Amino acid sequence: MIPQQNDSVSLPKRYRKYLEFSTIITLGIFVVALYTMPKFETSELEREAYIPPIESYEIPPETQQFEKPPPPARPSVPIESESEDVDEDLTIEETDLEEFQQIDEPPPPPENAVRFIAYDEPPEPAGGYAQIQKNVVYPEIAREAGIEGTVIVQAQIGKDGTVRATKILKGIPKTGLDEAAVDAIKRTTWKPAFQRDKPVTVWISIPVVFRLKSN
Repeated sequence: MIPQQNDSVSLPKRYRKYLEFSTIITLGIFVVALYTMPKFETSELEREAYIPPIESYEIPPETQQFEKPPPPARPSVPIESESEDVDEDLTIEETDLEEFQQIDEPPPPPENAVRFIAYDEPPEPAGGYAQIQKNVVYPEIAREAGIEGTVIVQAQIGKDGTVRATKILKGIPKTGLDEAAVDAIKRTTWKPAFQRDKPVTVWISIPVVFRLKSN
């Protein structure tokens, strides 16, 4: 036969009762404390926006600008003027125009003998301009001195192909090259210039080159 345990003596049952009893007491103390303790009141912060004061300025009215008057002119120094009274004793001497010498008028400028004539076909040397170089005779003085250069001759070629007149436009004077260039042009046979299928007399510029052959 199993003996029955007394509920008042059983430790697990007694522990559960103590736990329930202590929990009830703790809750009761907490509720009493919650109602009895004073409440903390928080002061509400008033937030106000900062509005700066408005300053007023007075704008002066526009004034009309006046130009400053110019400074007064300096007083001029008085100068004594000549007397307008003419002395009756003074007389004007008579001038004799016959004593003046008459000055001759300056001579008129010289007329340019070279007159340009339009042409359709220019004059050409027979055999080309190389024929002029073949007719050149180098002066002995210029050859010994070793003088070289180009002489430009202005020549008048007639209707018949002859050289009627010459002028040196650019030369090398005192060397004999100018004379040699003119002689070479005159010894060359020319074809005249033509204007509307008719021969005409014209002026042309002809360069003549002088070069020494190197040994």
